[in-house]
Amino acid sequence: MSVDQITYIVFGLVLVVALVFDLGLLSKKNQVVSIKQALKQTFFWVALALSFFVFMWIEKGQQPALEYLSAYLMEWSLSIDNIFVFILIFTSFKVKEQFFGRVLLIGILMAIVFRILFITVGVALVNKFEFLLYLFGAFLLYTGYKMFTADEDEAFDPHDSKIYRFLRKFLPLTTHDGNGKYVVRENGKPVYTTLFVVVMMLAAIDLVFALDSIPAVMGISRDKLVIYTSNIFAVLGLRSLFFLLRGAVSKFDYLQQGIAIVLIFIGVKMLVEHWIEPYISKNNLVFISLGVIVLCISGSIFYSIFMQKKGLPKDEVDESVKS
Repeated sequence: MSVDQITYIVFGLVLVVALVFDLGLLSKKNQVVSIKQALKQTFFWVALALSFFVFMWIEKGQQPALEYLSAYLMEWSLSIDNIFVFILIFTSFKVKEQFFGRVLLIGILMAIVFRILFITVGVALVNKFEFLLYLFGAFLLYTGYKMFTADEDEAFDPHDSKIYRFLRKFLPLTTHDGNGKYVVRENGKPVYTTLFVVVMMLAAIDLVFALDSIPAVMGISRDKLVIYTSNIFAVLGLRSLFFLLRGAVSKFDYLQQGIAIVLIFIGVKMLVEHWIEPYISKNNLVFISLGVIVLCISGSIFYSIFMQKKGLPKDEVDESVKS
């Protein structure tokens, strides 16, 4: 049995045990999750992801382990960005707090299935057509630029999204939550509740985010094991992160710019990596990527907190910078 096979088996077993533990001991059906509970769950998933990093180091060596850590941190920071949209969806469809946990769980598990398919196809295409990496790099440059210069006034409206319009066109929808059900019968016919719509939207929105995150991870590592595990660990921790940060996430005004710089850096790296390999070793590139990710994400969060303490709204700070 190869090292990769052993690692996949360990990852699968850890994942099953972790889900049973999280759902059975740390979560209860229709329970309102407190900040303390969310903190415990977030610590649990982060500790598990970091423990897997140690296991990767022991089994596969320093470079794959650092690639995994870099990819995980990249995905984790993009997960925080997901929460902004998740909050808008829950608010727009007036989801009761007691249903948050169950809806998030189903949406996230669906997103994992879709991501596995997406990663499998993406890796196969890149292995066959390596020039796609350059297209991914250019796409990340464009995405990073658009994210950095995005106008926050262009708010996302879930009811006006293509996903919702698609669901409304092909499915009979109702405007209530069915008291926690996803499908109810009205006039003898099955109709889909707002909870069903929210689950579908969470999974679909995560796939949209995956269009950025998976190419970004492929810019860090071409190892399928690294790409799969970093993605799945980050997405599984999204539910507890949502409960932990939903009240504070709006305070991270500059997180989007920090993520944008990381995407631009990885895009540039993908475009020039072939020419800089003779001068910078693969191992050193991994260290540089990890450093840039940590510096940009932590720096943008601390800068957001610093500006909040100074009492300066984001638009005023932006105007002062422009002038």
